[in-house]
Amino acid sequence: MGRPSKYSKEVRERAVRLVLENEDGHGSRWAAICSIAEKIGCTSETLRKWVHRTEIDAGKRAGLTTSEREELKALKRENRELRRANEIIRKAAAFFAQAELDRKPR
Repeated sequence: MGRPSKYSKEVRERAVRLVLENEDGHGSRWAAICSIAEKIGCTSETLRKWVHRTEIDAGKRAGLTTSEREELKALKRENRELRRANEIIRKAAAFFAQAELDRKPR
């Protein structure tokens, strides 16, 4: 889990909306981002990433949506745990098999 954001969800949504609405009034999207980022007190790169993520989530840009990224992260975590469990079971099976071979016959 990442660190909590310094900006509320409402502030992020408003900043992104302002960029998308005022893009035509500036020379470029980057100019709009720089102008609005300065007004809300974040860096231009941070605001650019918010706009990028919003466009992906809306389907306007290619990439994994936020929910798909979270699902992928959970599946990778589960896969890692299962691999670890399988390794423990493999080692235990080898240990008990060796103990069975080392046991004296009656």
